[in-house]
Amino acid sequence: MSRFATLALAALIMPLLAFAQSATMYKAPWCGCCLGHADYLRDQGYEVEIIEQDGEALAALKTEHAIPQEQRGCHTLVIDGYVIEGHVPVEAIEALLVKRPDITGISLPGMPMGSPGMSGEKAGSFKVEVIGAPGKIFMEV
Repeated sequence: MSRFATLALAALIMPLLAFAQSATMYKAPWCGCCLGHADYLRDQGYEVEIIEQDGEALAALKTEHAIPQEQRGCHTLVIDGYVIEGHVPVEAIEALLVKRPDITGISLPGMPMGSPGMSGEKAGSFKVEVIGAPGKIFMEV
């Protein structure tokens, strides 16, 4: 890709990313790792509104968004019409917002150690899945 084409593409994409940098996080009041993920997103330039819900309301939200049980995480983000479930790295979120596929959203199942907001060491790439298609990889980070 030529330098001009790259700059032109960046000029088109950057306003989209700036527009989409507002996130709503739904979480249980007792969950601390969710706050870690919110802080990580804020460090990446996102404005994060946190809405605390009891377990029943949070489960209902996940059901409303058709998130299968095996893809559910401790918190649910809604960003620009997409659902992001769990401790998804910002690279995958931004790829979702740029590509704009016809999907509900993405999930990083299992709360893996070393993922954004989780303690521990990262032990390999994170397999970010398409919500509603367990095992279908959207992106590896």
